[in-house]
Amino acid sequence: MSIRHGLLALLERGPRYGSQLRTEFESRTGSTWPLNVGQVYTTLSRLERDGMVAQGGEDAAGHALYAITDSGRTELRTWFGKPVDRTSPARDELAIKLAMAVGAPSVDIRDVIQSQRRHTVKAMQDYTRLKAQALVAVESGGARERDDVAWLLVLEQLIFQTEAEARWLDHCESRLIRLSATAANSGSGADAPAPATAPRAEEAAPAEAPKAADRQGTDASPPVAGAR
Repeated sequence: MSIRHGLLALLERGPRYGSQLRTEFESRTGSTWPLNVGQVYTTLSRLERDGMVAQGGEDAAGHALYAITDSGRTELRTWFGKPVDRTSPARDELAIKLAMAVGAPSVDIRDVIQSQRRHTVKAMQDYTRLKAQALVAVESGGARERDDVAWLLVLEQLIFQTEAEARWLDHCESRLIRLSATAANSGSGADAPAPATAPRAEEAAPAEAPKAADRQGTDASPPVAGAR
């Protein structure tokens, strides 16, 4: 996540002070990626050092205002026009965990997969409920419509992401089943992954979108940031 570019995008709409930028950033993203004021002012200092923002007086309450410069606008245009680099993906803790669990002593990798699947499905259900709330906010219009649309896009990305993770977990389990069967048939099971059994129907079934009556909150864990 590029905090510096997010702040530049907000400053392009007009001068802002630090805590105002934090509030608007979190409102736009539904607090999915919370910031603290220290992060904001540290980033602003670096942007000022690089000539992308400049302090431009104070507001009526005495807050120091920052404004984007021409150099900052050029940087922002470049960022919007450049695809996000996927050639060096960020480390994924779940992928590392499953990779390390393969063949690990006293670890049943199927239990690891099943535990994660339950957590992922719960998160998917939470995001789906929040999406329903965001859709209502967007359709009703209002002064915060721009923020509501931005939050809806973030939520839909999270939903797609968790759906893909659930499918990948199913694939991992199927892969382990096939490898275990191949190792058993070849008689060389010493270095084979721990045996896995087919997922039970209730565990393998994809999450259903919650009904309208379920859209008011959830007791699922973990809590999802940004509930409005």
